[in-house]
Amino acid sequence: MRDWFIGAALAIVAALPAAAQPAPDTLAAIRARGHVLCGVTPNTVGFATPDSRGEWRGLDADTCRAVAAAVFGDGTRVRFVPTTAQNRFTALQSGEVDMLSRATTWTLSREAQLGLAFAGVNYYDGNGFLVHRRLGVDSALKLDGASVCLQPGSTTELNVADYFRRHNMRLNPVLFENLEELRTAFAAGRCDAYSSDTSTLAAFRVGQGAAGADYILLPEIISKEPLGPLVRKGDWRWFDIVRWTHFALITAEELGITQANAATFESANPDVARFTGRSGDLGRQMGLDNAWAVNVIRAVGNFGEMWERSVTPTGMPRGVNRLWSQGGLMYAPPMR
Repeated sequence: MRDWFIGAALAIVAALPAAAQPAPDTLAAIRARGHVLCGVTPNTVGFATPDSRGEWRGLDADTCRAVAAAVFGDGTRVRFVPTTAQNRFTALQSGEVDMLSRATTWTLSREAQLGLAFAGVNYYDGNGFLVHRRLGVDSALKLDGASVCLQPGSTTELNVADYFRRHNMRLNPVLFENLEELRTAFAAGRCDAYSSDTSTLAAFRVGQGAAGADYILLPEIISKEPLGPLVRKGDWRWFDIVRWTHFALITAEELGITQANAATFESANPDVARFTGRSGDLGRQMGLDNAWAVNVIRAVGNFGEMWERSVTPTGMPRGVNRLWSQGGLMYAPPMR
C-alpha cells in the first residue's frame, strides 16, 4: 500500500511539470548578452533591408531598435537576424531570436498552436496581386488559370487558394521558400502574378527602379493582414516591454513628441509627464528606467516619423495606419 501511495504521488508531480518550472527571464538574458536579437525579413524595402553600408533600414528594423532603446537606452544595441517565412517561428521558439519583427500576420492558430504572442500591430495590410503589365490584366478576377508566385508557409498561400476557390478560378501556384528566388522568377516571367502583402508588393516594385513600370498592382485586397512584432509566450514581462514600446511610438505621435524634441518636450498635459518619466513609475513597473519611452523616441522617432522615413518612399499611402484621431486604426491604451 505504501508503494502505491508513493507511486501515486510521483505520478501527480510528474503530471504537473509546468507549475514547477521557473518563468523564463528574457530581459535578464538580453542584458547579460548586451543586445536584442531580432528576427527580420531578408530584404523588404520599407520594412527591413540592409542599405549600402550594411545598416538595416525600415519600419520593422526600427521597431527592433525601439525595443533595444527601451531596454538599454541605446537603439544600436540590436543584432538583426534574417529569417524566412518557413524558419521564422522556429527561430523564435528555439531562442535564436528574442522577438520577430518581420511583416508577420497575427492569426489565431499562430498564437494558439505555436506558443507565441503578438505584441501589437505596426502595419494593417492585406494580400494583393502584382502582375506583368504586358498581360493586360486589370483585375484579380481575370487571373483564372494564372501561375502565381508564392512563399510556402505564409498566410498568403492559403488566402490565394481560398480566393481562387471562392471565385471558381483555376490556380497554378509556383512556390519558392527563398524570397529573392521568388522575385527573380517573377521578374523573369516564370509566374504571371506575384502575391503577398500589398506593402511588400509595392516595396518590390519601387526597388526595381525604372523597371517597376513594367508591373501593375491590381486593385483587389483579398484578406486582412495585421502585421506586428511577436515573442514567446510565458515571459510576460518581456511581452509587456515589446507591446508598450509599440504603444509608446503611437502615443508620442499623439502627444507631438518627436525625435528632435523628446529630450526637452514640456507640456501642462499630465500624460506628457508620465510618458517622459518625470511623474509616476511606469518604467520600473516593467523593469526599465523611467525614461524608457523618451529613449525610444530619441532613438527612432515617433510612429509617424518611422512611417515617413520608411514606408512613404514606397508609395504606399498611410490610409488605415493613420492615428485613430485622424480616421485610422492606430490606437494606444493609456500610459498611466
